[in-house]
Amino acid sequence: MEQQASDEALLEEAGAIIRGGGLVAFPTETVYGLGGDAMNPSASQKIYAAKGRPSDNPLIVHIWDFSQLEEIAATLPPQTKALADAFWPGPMTLIVPKNEKIPYETTGGLDTVAVRMPSHPVARDFIRISGRMIAAPSANTSGRPSPTNADHVWQDLQGKIEGIIDGGSVDIGLESTIVDLSEGIPTILRPGYITKAMLEEVVGDVRIDPGILSENEKVRPKAPGMRYKHYAPKGDLTIINGSADAVVSYINQATADAMASGKQVGIIATEETRDLYRAGEILTIGSREDEDAIARNLYGILRRFDELGVELIFSESFSTPRIGQAIMNRLFKAAGHHMIDV
Repeated sequence: MEQQASDEALLEEAGAIIRGGGLVAFPTETVYGLGGDAMNPSASQKIYAAKGRPSDNPLIVHIWDFSQLEEIAATLPPQTKALADAFWPGPMTLIVPKNEKIPYETTGGLDTVAVRMPSHPVARDFIRISGRMIAAPSANTSGRPSPTNADHVWQDLQGKIEGIIDGGSVDIGLESTIVDLSEGIPTILRPGYITKAMLEEVVGDVRIDPGILSENEKVRPKAPGMRYKHYAPKGDLTIINGSADAVVSYINQATADAMASGKQVGIIATEETRDLYRAGEILTIGSREDEDAIARNLYGILRRFDELGVELIFSESFSTPRIGQAIMNRLFKAAGHHMIDV
C-alpha cells in the first residue's frame, strides 16, 4: 500500500494497519517516520527488525494532542508545558519520565519516553485517525541517510512494511531537536531546527550534551541513538573545513589524485562554489545564504551519490548561523567524524 496522502479513506486504511500491529511509513515535517503502535511491544520489535536498528535505541512516540503526553508520563517536568506551548506542533522531541503504559520495547529499555507532536498535516491526521500513539524512528535502513521523500523509504524498506503514505518531499529534512527534561536543566541531546537560543527564550538555561558536538568519536553522547554511525552514504565521506579558497583548492587536488587512481569521486558544493570544481560528480546542496535549503537537501544528496556509485565524497563544511550546528552534527555522523582542516 503506497498511497497519496490526501484521501481520508486511505489514512483510515493505514490506521487500521497500525491498530492491527503493522507498520506504516508516513511523512512528517522533518523526515519520513516508520510508524507502529507505541503501546504494542511486538509492533516496536517489528520496527527494530525492519530497520536493522539496535534495540537500545529508543523510539520517539508521536502524538497529536498534549493530553496523550500526560497519559504516558510518570511526571511532567516543570518546563514541559511552556516548551510544548511554544514549539508544538513542531520539530521538537521532549524526554520525560515514563509510566507503565509505554512498554520498554518502545523506550529502548529506558525509564524515560521521548515524545513529539509533528506539525505535518498528514502526520497529524494519520495519528488522529489511527486512534493510537505512534512510535516512529526515521523510515530507513539503520545507518543510512534519513528519507526525505517516499521513494527513499521504498528503496530501503520495500517488502518489510505494510504501507507508505506518500506526502511528497519534507520541509525541514533534519530530524527533530531532542530535549531531555528528565534531569533538571533542559539538555539538548540532538540538535535540530529548534535551536538552543530558541529554547532559552522560553525556559532560560539550556545545556547541550557535549558528546553530540565533539569531533572526537570517543566522546560518547548521552542519547543512545547518537552513539551509532548514522546518515552514512556507501562512499567514504570526508568534510573539508577552512577558508573557501583553501577548501576548493584542496578538494580539486584530492579529487584529481583519487580519479587518477581510478576512484569515482563526488563533491558536495554550494551554489557559490559549484563552478570552481573541475572534476567528479558535483552536486549542489544550495546557497550558503539559505541554510534551510542545505538542511533539506543533505540526505537526498548523500543518497544520490549512492545511485551514482561514488566511492569517495568530499564535502564543504557548513557553519551557518542558525542551524549549522544541526547540519554539521549530521555530516560528522555521516563522515564517521572524518574532517580535515585546511
